[in-house]
Amino acid sequence: MNIQSVSAAFTTEKVQETKAFYIKHLGAKLTFDCGWYINLEFGEKSRSLQFMSPKAEPQKPSVSDGLMYSFAVPNVDEVYENMTGAGLIPTMPLEDHPWGDRGFAVQDPNGIMLYFYTEAEPSDEFKAFFIE
Repeated sequence: MNIQSVSAAFTTEKVQETKAFYIKHLGAKLTFDCGWYINLEFGEKSRSLQFMSPKAEPQKPSVSDGLMYSFAVPNVDEVYENMTGAGLIPTMPLEDHPWGDRGFAVQDPNGIMLYFYTEAEPSDEFKAFFIE
């Protein structure tokens, strides 16, 4: 199988709020907007998220419990400063993790956890779990 891109769609009653959040705080590019469905890109087409209003039964708003989107960034400290400076409150503090990153998390308007990280050297304990 030759998968050329993967993206996630989330069903929400907060499409417009979500659009504004991702554009303002993550610099997302809006590439499709019909009011009830939006496509947001993050640098290139293969990095996108979609959000849509529920349209018909049995479609219902998605549940954000346990859902996390992860974003690899070149400088997580800079992203942290920008986001907290804009008033976002971290749901996970900025810290170094033994599995090989430095990261933090905030939530979007839907309650989805957004984890931002920069790769780092994993501890010896975690190096054994990486598969080459």
